[in-house]
Amino acid sequence: MNRKAKWLLASLAVVLLALLAFVAAGPWLAINGIRNVIAAGAYGELWRFVDFARLRESIAPQVQARIAEGIVDRVGHGQTAEAIGGVTALISEPAIDAMVSPVGVATLLHGSALARRIAGKKDADGKVRAADPLKDAKTGYESPSLFTATVQNDEGKPVVFEFSRSGMTWKLTGIRLPD
Repeated sequence: MNRKAKWLLASLAVVLLALLAFVAAGPWLAINGIRNVIAAGAYGELWRFVDFARLRESIAPQVQARIAEGIVDRVGHGQTAEAIGGVTALISEPAIDAMVSPVGVATLLHGSALARRIAGKKDADGKVRAADPLKDAKTGYESPSLFTATVQNDEGKPVVFEFSRSGMTWKLTGIRLPD
């Protein structure tokens, strides 16, 4: 192999390694992007780091199941599943719409029960630290295209934020609410 071919091969290897490192760092870049957008109050920019359609698909069945369980607990099991399902969908839609919006996601991460447990803590200079519930999240890859960040809510139950890869970018696509 001549010198020019070796140089070309080495250059290609460096580019591929850099690309792989960028993709692997993607979830942390997305988390940091969300953190910066929320800190700046630019909630309209969350679309860059959140796939709202997939997030809605993730949250809707969880919210509907909780509402259905609450209805069944109150009215009993004698009601038909179809009637309960209709009522559940009617009740859950506004809540889901509110949660899966730029302001809803920002509220979840900035002003929610997740944030309350760390809000109010002061930095060394005496200033109140901004809430950042993903700062100490337990993170990890579940697959090459799924990354999770798990935090505890006020009750100590895990809330799992799912980041999915599409091409070279990562976005928040799901939230697993605690049982």
